[in-house]
Amino acid sequence: MPTSAQRRARERFGPAGTPRVAVVGAGYGGIAAGVKMKNAGIHTFTIYEKSERVGGTWWDNQYPGCEVDVHSHLYSYAFKPYDWSRTHAKRSELQGYLEETVGDHGLWPHLRLGTAVDRAEWDEAARVWRLTLDDGTTDEVHVLIAATGFLNVPRFPDWPGLDDFAGPKFHTGRWEHEHDLTGKTVALVGTGSTATQILPEIQPVAGKVYLFQREPGWVMPKGDRDFTPVERARLRTFWGHRMERWRQLYRIEKGVWGGAVYRPGSPTNQAREQACRDYVARVFADRPDLAAALTPSYPYPGKRPIFNTTFYPALLSDNVELVPRAVERVTPTGVVDADGVERAVDVLVMCTGFQPTNYLARIEIVGRQGTLRDHWAGEPRAYLGITVPTFPNFFILYGPGTNGGEIVTMLERQAEYAVRVMRRMMRTGVSAVEVKPDWADRYHRWLMGTMEGTSWQMCNNYFTAPNGRIVTQWPYGPTLYSWMTRLLGRPSETARAG
Repeated sequence: MPTSAQRRARERFGPAGTPRVAVVGAGYGGIAAGVKMKNAGIHTFTIYEKSERVGGTWWDNQYPGCEVDVHSHLYSYAFKPYDWSRTHAKRSELQGYLEETVGDHGLWPHLRLGTAVDRAEWDEAARVWRLTLDDGTTDEVHVLIAATGFLNVPRFPDWPGLDDFAGPKFHTGRWEHEHDLTGKTVALVGTGSTATQILPEIQPVAGKVYLFQREPGWVMPKGDRDFTPVERARLRTFWGHRMERWRQLYRIEKGVWGGAVYRPGSPTNQAREQACRDYVARVFADRPDLAAALTPSYPYPGKRPIFNTTFYPALLSDNVELVPRAVERVTPTGVVDADGVERAVDVLVMCTGFQPTNYLARIEIVGRQGTLRDHWAGEPRAYLGITVPTFPNFFILYGPGTNGGEIVTMLERQAEYAVRVMRRMMRTGVSAVEVKPDWADRYHRWLMGTMEGTSWQMCNNYFTAPNGRIVTQWPYGPTLYSWMTRLLGRPSETARAG
């Protein structure tokens, strides 16, 4: 016979006794949420994805050379071993891995591809989220999980004359494959991770590449390579996969232990910076002009560090010219740098990044007391990067303050956090759970305190909100974060029946 709590859950959630859930985004986070829910016996969920395929950033970003910076066996789910071909997987292999995961775990029936969520509003009386989709239809769910990530809204520059450029122009996050770059003069604007992956791919076919650099990044060789057949045979097994994950996780934890790597003057930070300096000096021993232009003036790793083995050698090619200045404006036939020098180009490729501090930019989220954007007031924040006061039954994956550990591991922990709350709702029959404001405030103060003295505060980077706060970063490893999500969830929550 069902208990009184089970009866309440069925009255609230329907005959299955499980809440209806909407997941927004079918990248690593959304797929992890789907798998964790199914494993918990929750099958009443829909994953909405605005693109035509799953994969998130690994579907949207189709530029040449696109690959992951993290070791493949760590940039994968603990529950899903895979026969990786390389130490650092390329985009197509990551896409295939995610599609295989969806199939293995029966998620295809739960997916609505090509459908974006435009608005989500909490109905306090009914205790549900009412969703408005971009096709004009609506949905009603008890739990909302935002798995949109934070590198999904391209940052388009506002250069004067950009609209008048006569040739092809596009952002790397929306690569236009119909353009043949063979023999063309290409302006590649930006020197972040994306640009450093693109340059070695297009240099052999382009007639000329101008690489515009507003500010250099700290670069280290990645050490990427193909696995041997013997290595693949060992690593494709469950225990081979797991042991390699542990080995790579240990390397990350050792490197970021105590957050010292982010603090200028610490031995760990100094060693990393010196390794980058030695690398640029070694590659450009005969080109001191390039070595000087490519050495940052800010402490390591104020911007996102770049791991790339082929970028520096590509800069030494005869058909590549580094322009160590920002773009000032664009003409119909060329690009003008900050010194007023115009260079004629055929194609303009914008490696100008995304809007990471503009979390959930595409969706209007309305909670009990107003919109999420008004609640944040320009400073995105969430308890453990996951939950926000006055937004019941709402969870963010890869939310504020969670970038910098190891993202797939952290996404799994965030998805598990959301599932634990749902299981509590099913077990007790409560209809709404949200984080207590005082817990959220204390956590945010603590997190902001850890940013003091870091190199992130010492340069212009995409981690910083308009008010100067570092709102995207997690300054430790994934292990501490994992323990915090397990131990600090229940005490911080308030649940309401009804």
